[in-house]
Amino acid sequence: MKVGIPRALIYYNYYPFWCGFFKALGIEVVLSDKTTKQTMSDGSALVVTETCLPIKVYVGHVLNLLDKGVDTIFIPSIQSVAHKIYNCSKIRALPDLIRNVVKRDFRIVEATLDKSEKEQGLPEFLVDIAKEFGIKDEQRVRSAQDMGWKTFNNFQTMTRSGIHFEKALRAAINGNIIIPNSEKEYEVSIALISHGYNIYDDRVSMKIFDKLENLGVKVYTYEHLTKEQVVEGFSTLGVESAYWANESEMTGAAGHYLRNSKVDGLITITAFGCGPDSIMVDRIVRNAKKFEKPVLGLTLDEHTGEAGFVTRIEAFIDMLLRKKRVSAANPKVVEQQEQEVVIKRPNFDNIPIV
Repeated sequence: MKVGIPRALIYYNYYPFWCGFFKALGIEVVLSDKTTKQTMSDGSALVVTETCLPIKVYVGHVLNLLDKGVDTIFIPSIQSVAHKIYNCSKIRALPDLIRNVVKRDFRIVEATLDKSEKEQGLPEFLVDIAKEFGIKDEQRVRSAQDMGWKTFNNFQTMTRSGIHFEKALRAAINGNIIIPNSEKEYEVSIALISHGYNIYDDRVSMKIFDKLENLGVKVYTYEHLTKEQVVEGFSTLGVESAYWANESEMTGAAGHYLRNSKVDGLITITAFGCGPDSIMVDRIVRNAKKFEKPVLGLTLDEHTGEAGFVTRIEAFIDMLLRKKRVSAANPKVVEQQEQEVVIKRPNFDNIPIV
């Protein structure tokens, strides 16, 4: 048995789990190829212009799997990842969206995860997936679930220790754990605030990690944080509870890094036309002024040119470097007081890990 998984959108949140889960059930996982210009072009051709870039890329990856001869594709409907914590409408309706725009003969393996409703939690979700492959032994499904969590936890342990996403992913799915080497010294550090599908897809992000490394910049991301640090980040920005499933990656991470003295500035990367992200970025920018942290906002779509993208990043890093050097050359004694954030802390259960 084989199942295809598009290398886009929720792949960057859940793939380590799905890989461990399907392998434990004896199902071979086939990934779509990495994103290319053709992937983006093929996906864009099937949807309306106003559709956001991540969805266009996802459609392109579905087409890529079909071109590779994969006729069974896993496209779940992930409605809610915690009580009253929802995904955006496009991710919630992903199976229907693909069914309506991709007019080819293939089977969609779909199931609904909605933790805001009764009997639509993870165990039921996984049982429904297994039934699509004729597997009805619930004990076998539970064992596969355990293997999925083991793979995912190994992956998360490595990313939190500073191992890059791709390197940690390869190690986790092979059953290995990498111990990070001693850290390199960097003159400037930034927090990259975005969703995994915007920054870990090399074609979409135009290899932003490589560009920042070449500029001598230390990069921090959401994946480096623990759940408790994300919760503190929400408190910093005055958010009592999250509403969006991926709000931790934006609001929670930004709140933490705004208070982190190791971080010199923030770069936010969003897809053009994303309503939830525009609201989150606005909150981040307004609060950044209180902490005197510079923020560079970058927006992506399929027409984004690499030259202008790189120029803005280089100018921002140059500004951070000059600011640090001026401060070092003209030291001032500034009376610092701890800022107490008198905000009700969110309930840990309401902040999803992914």
